[in-house]
Amino acid sequence: MGGLQRFENRLEQLISGAFARAFRSAVQPVEISAALQRELDNNAQILSRDRRLVPNSFHVELSSTDLERLAPFDTTLAGELQETLREHAENQSYVFPGPVRIEFEAADDLTTGRFRVRSAAHAKVTTNVTDTQVARAKVFIEVNGVRHPVNPPGLVVGRGNEAGLRINDPGVSRLHVEFKLDGEQLSVRDLGSTNGMVVDGSKIQQAALSDGSTIKIGNTTMTVSLVTDDV
Repeated sequence: MGGLQRFENRLEQLISGAFARAFRSAVQPVEISAALQRELDNNAQILSRDRRLVPNSFHVELSSTDLERLAPFDTTLAGELQETLREHAENQSYVFPGPVRIEFEAADDLTTGRFRVRSAAHAKVTTNVTDTQVARAKVFIEVNGVRHPVNPPGLVVGRGNEAGLRINDPGVSRLHVEFKLDGEQLSVRDLGSTNGMVVDGSKIQQAALSDGSTIKIGNTTMTVSLVTDDV
């Protein structure tokens, strides 16, 4: 039995006929599942001979009508879609950079029965920062929509436990870059990483940073955010 058939069978057991009636003339869950699997196949990046990195964050855009019909089942459907994606990834030797997330949202330009999928690879990010450190910070590094403080003397970013900000990205070295904060001056330098870093589009070893500067390491982009005191 194929993965999509198993997916349909599980949905039938979980939701019975209610889902089928709601979606008789609209987007079918199996179509969404197939589209998500294609997103993995079309966006797989080679890590090694036996491993390929794939997206783990998905936005399924639907018409307002379809989204309304889906609403009573969205949590169950998302869970089943996640399980099907994990099975597909395991069969294809794909690697997710972090937890799989699937969200449904409305798109005004889509009609009933139409949908599209947007995907991105978002690495899991962890830190041991305290609330006090966050409150007193004037400099932040934004990763995947979350801001992380940079306090003097600085912050080391990498995949290993020794890093102050840990990013579970296969393209990130254990100790990849170090941010240095001297007064109000922020800079970044590469710590001898395997894949290097790209600052504002240029691959360099070190650079001075300003508000809005971007630093890409592996498949993860960090953005500098400077907070100024209100006058």
